[in-house]
Amino acid sequence: MSQQTIAQMRTLLTTLQPKHINVIDDSHKHAGHAGARSGGGHYHLEISSAMFVGKTTVARHRMIYSALGDMMKRDIHALQITATAPKISRVEPQENAD
Repeated sequence: MSQQTIAQMRTLLTTLQPKHINVIDDSHKHAGHAGARSGGGHYHLEISSAMFVGKTTVARHRMIYSALGDMMKRDIHALQITATAPKISRVEPQENAD
């Protein structure tokens, strides 16, 4: 079930056009917890997307919750999120060495 849930999360999160995405199932760390008994898993999400540029942490999390939709009510009990915007390297113009 866990691999199916992770695959579904990755699919739904493609709407955010991630440059990097990693989903880790941490459910085993919460065995016996009420959320674990109800069937919802505990996950850690690392995601980087240009769509996060200029967005606050709260706005980024809301975008993720929206993309995951009903999974947040049904399949995911807890989600630890690390959401970043990709670093954009700035190329400085080079001076002519003439």
